Amino acid sequence: MSALRRFGLVAAAAAVLVPLGSCTGKSAGSKEQAAPQPAPPAQTLELTPVAEQKDLPVSTEIGITVANAGVRSVALANAKGRLIPGRMRPGGAAWIPDRPLDYKSRYSVTVTATDGRRAITKSTSFSTMAEPQRQVGTGMYLFDGNTYGVAMPVVVEFSEQIPESARAQVESRLFVTTTPAQPGVWHWMSGRQVTYRAPEYWKPGTVLSVRAALKGLPMGEGRFGDDDRKATAKIADEKLELIVKNSNKHIEVFRNGKKIKSMPVSLGKASTPSSSGTMVIMDKQESTIFDTTGEPGDQYRVAIQYAQRLTWGGEFIHSAPWSVGDQGNRNVSHGCLNVSYGNAVWLFQNTHVGDPVTVKGTGVKLERGNGFTAWDLSWKEFVKGSALPVPQELLDPVPAVAPSASPSPSASASAAAVTPSPSDPTN
Repeated sequence: MSALRRFGLVAAAAAVLVPLGSCTGKSAGSKEQAAPQPAPPAQTLELTPVAEQKDLPVSTEIGITVANAGVRSVALANAKGRLIPGRMRPGGAAWIPDRPLDYKSRYSVTVTATDGRRAITKSTSFSTMAEPQRQVGTGMYLFDGNTYGVAMPVVVEFSEQIPESARAQVESRLFVTTTPAQPGVWHWMSGRQVTYRAPEYWKPGTVLSVRAALKGLPMGEGRFGDDDRKATAKIADEKLELIVKNSNKHIEVFRNGKKIKSMPVSLGKASTPSSSGTMVIMDKQESTIFDTTGEPGDQYRVAIQYAQRLTWGGEFIHSAPWSVGDQGNRNVSHGCLNVSYGNAVWLFQNTHVGDPVTVKGTGVKLERGNGFTAWDLSWKEFVKGSALPVPQELLDPVPAVAPSASPSPSASASAAAVTPSPSDPTN
């Protein structure tokens, strides 16, 4: 296990002067006394939790404060002596277990720090709380092993509002790493959703590894997170973008910056206009039902093929053979992007969940949070939504440095949870 150093190692050396012989110097029999070596600086090591602290959350981290040394090892063990793996936060202020601790269990920890010559070791112990009754449901829109488009944000949702006072603590337990490294920031779209992206679309072929380490984490108002969620996914090997222009009522498809296809489209009519802005394909359904019975406005129930969701409000790209004569000429839909059956099939076969779709000129702005709307915000706007301080190098539109996107306490992955529902009706 590697150890990150919070403080630089301090080395001290004393110069020893060696006299040169001379005709006017001291006799050969005289001796110079060497200057005394200064004492090495004292090493200190302090740990939290303090010894025998009780009823701690299962999200507890091992706090480490060290001077004149660097952390060499951390050994966290349960009551049976079984070691729990983990790793240091960058900067060395804390060590994070790779998995949540068990409820109502006792743990001991031993930390050793060294400057390369001397070592100092400290130990502590603590116990965790019973499983809380009030738990906040969590979900992550990223699935282990899936491939996504270049605009796929990392989205974590909560079943209840997270108060502003708890958001920084929650955000501090959301970890993203990217290969190749591309820095990013979390943005709270609302108290129930936080989204992560980089200043620009992910590079094709990027690997995203995410851990929402929220099990047992205090989330305010006496509530705690329900689970840890992990996923490792890949970004597609090519960049695919869809640009939709209301001015000529066409969808233009770009692959790696080159236009490869243009197709006529019919957007939302005046009473039910389509949204303008940059959206992301959220879900794909080869066949589904749009059902607005019981909803205000037009009432219908219709089978739809090759539907790709763009918003929670019910805007899709989908096959609409009934409006082929209108496509490219006039807008007749209830907000969706209507294309012919053949074009719908082609799009369905060539796009990924996570591909960006930008609609222009409808006169109605995309509502924030109505879908994966992270890319509808400028980078300057996006960084303002972080509950944690944003590193200076990420405040510029294009960062000069590209460190790892966010500290990751875990390289392993397991299935994520929650998927967009394709049942919201509109055609």
